[in-house]
Amino acid sequence: MRRYRLGFIGAGKLAGSVIRGLMRAKFCPPGNIIASEPNDQTRTLLEEETGICLTAENAEVAEKAEVIFVGVKPVVVLPVLSELNVHLGNKLVISLAGGVRISSMEKTGNGRFMRALTNTPSAICRAATGIARGSRTTAEDVDLATKTFGAIGVVVEIEEKQIDAVTALSGSGPAFVYTVIEALAAGGTEMGLAADVALKLAAQTVLGAAQLMIESKMSPEELVKMVVTPGGTTAAGLAVMEKLGTSESLIAAIEAATKRGQEMAKENK
Repeated sequence: MRRYRLGFIGAGKLAGSVIRGLMRAKFCPPGNIIASEPNDQTRTLLEEETGICLTAENAEVAEKAEVIFVGVKPVVVLPVLSELNVHLGNKLVISLAGGVRISSMEKTGNGRFMRALTNTPSAICRAATGIARGSRTTAEDVDLATKTFGAIGVVVEIEEKQIDAVTALSGSGPAFVYTVIEALAAGGTEMGLAADVALKLAAQTVLGAAQLMIESKMSPEELVKMVVTPGGTTAAGLAVMEKLGTSESLIAAIEAATKRGQEMAKENK
């Protein structure tokens, strides 16, 4: 029976992004990855884009892969693991799902369970990932997970109790950033720019600002001071943002998303 280095149970939006990122990073040959996906169209598209092996059968992945990534919806993680337990043995199993605790997975199956909360920018190797180990996790498992997710972006190891915050910040964060970009572009359009021009400038501005902070290692406060001139245009804009509570709304969004992750963990036991 042919063996695969990595296997994905589910290859939808998030897991598909991880797979695309691994192929983009040349982490391993396409022939080393197998993924299961029930949707025919998704399966065909991913196979054409990446060249990995696709199947409709979860059991085939669980049986043939050395390391298994679980990329299904949170509500079905435990039922899927229970169904596949006979194939898991003592394999490393890394869940990509929010809201399902390692303790719950360890009660369900025999694998060495970990969690990795990442995001869709993994498709272009710009992921932000937090990994958490379980009671059966080995040092080699952590090293493998770190190398895998490090190939597609930034990875940090955290305690599982912190993972709901990572889910909110990294997992949900791109949607919050897209909303900010959309709002910046809308402001540009209101002031007379063509919609496509405003969106292009807004997206590039966010990208450039983030990259400058990463490369300069300067704090947001220091970088703000580089842009602001007393009585100038930036100061006027920041004053309105403070009045409307822009920062507070983003903080509240992270808090709400974190609390929802905690609620999901209670629901998926």
